[in-house]
Amino acid sequence: MSRRSSDAGLDRKAAAAVPPVKIGMLLASIAAADGGVSEVVRELARTMHDPTKVQVDVLTLRRGHDTGADEGWDGVPVRRAETWGPSSFGYSRQLDAILAGSDMDLLHVHGLWMYPSIAARRWHVRTRRPYVLSPEGMLDPWALANKSWKKRIAMRLYEDAHLRGASCLHALNDSEMQSIRALGYGNPICLISNGVSPPPRDLPPPPWQGRFPDDAKILLYLGRLTPKKGASQLIRAWSALQTGWPAARPWHLVFVGPGPEAYLQDLQSAIVQGGVQDSAHIVGPAYGIHKAACFGGSAAFVLPSFSEGMPLAALEAWSHGLPALLTPQCNLPEGFVHDAAISIQPEVASIVDGLRRLTAMTDQQRAAMGRRGQALVLDRFSWPAVAKQFEQVYHWLLGQRPPPDTIRCA
Repeated sequence: MSRRSSDAGLDRKAAAAVPPVKIGMLLASIAAADGGVSEVVRELARTMHDPTKVQVDVLTLRRGHDTGADEGWDGVPVRRAETWGPSSFGYSRQLDAILAGSDMDLLHVHGLWMYPSIAARRWHVRTRRPYVLSPEGMLDPWALANKSWKKRIAMRLYEDAHLRGASCLHALNDSEMQSIRALGYGNPICLISNGVSPPPRDLPPPPWQGRFPDDAKILLYLGRLTPKKGASQLIRAWSALQTGWPAARPWHLVFVGPGPEAYLQDLQSAIVQGGVQDSAHIVGPAYGIHKAACFGGSAAFVLPSFSEGMPLAALEAWSHGLPALLTPQCNLPEGFVHDAAISIQPEVASIVDGLRRLTAMTDQQRAAMGRRGQALVLDRFSWPAVAKQFEQVYHWLLGQRPPPDTIRCA
């Protein structure tokens, strides 16, 4: 046997002798209707989980609308804790017990403003083990201004201590990192983007199959329907577009996603008042393969958001080869640099301009824009690359490796 092969054998034995790192991923909800954080955690955990190297346990609260949420985790253990009191806070003694009984080496917390922030801080004080905190866009200025009085109270009572106690904060992009620093947090920050999975090969028809003419072109809005995502501004812009713009005639605007019932009613009223009930449609939420079918059945994607961390829906749209209309607040400047997206502001006049640009393009031009988005996703936003970056951060915090290139210090 050569010395090289002997050394390689020793290296494999040494690697096998190293116990796996045990990571707990903590979030308030794994229900798809509660937004993109659950999807981020599921894809990151599925990609990273390897019982021989990195063992991932997901810890979350039991929610009344999370039926079926345990599906699709591909063997990643998911433990849900019962809650007491208001669901918006999620107080859970059982979560404290689960954390106390765990033997994890490191905790990765996703999201803010609920009881898991308190539970994570208590776990750290008791064990002296590190935790990573991903605000998931919840410290951006627009997000802080929304229900600001509640967040000011939460900051004073528990969230500030939670943020300051984190061994490392996670920012999805430069904009989020600047927002974190502007609030006075000097923790190390790891700068790591979200990822996206390749589209499924065989897709069913989209849920609107048969409702529109065969030659209809679908402009897709997919995501939670909330004021911060600019849905009402989009409807007003869509109404304005119909006047004197023949290129809009074959297009239908389709809203896919959950939202508060009162807000959905407001949006439907805006559609009727704008006279666009024949071309603007709210079709409800879609998940899993049916969500992928919505992308597969569309010609373009739009997200006129006021505030985002890094929207998975936009990355998914690119992965399906769709051109996109995005605001700079979506924090995907690469899309504009690589001509994979049209830049709009979350204002009616700007959205109208963007819609005119999109609908005036030929099918070939839109397809070329979509292919540029697809190439961008493959190059920069794959889950295996994202998982590897987080693993490097975990090993650094556990004293097993030097700081990775993603770390930024104050």
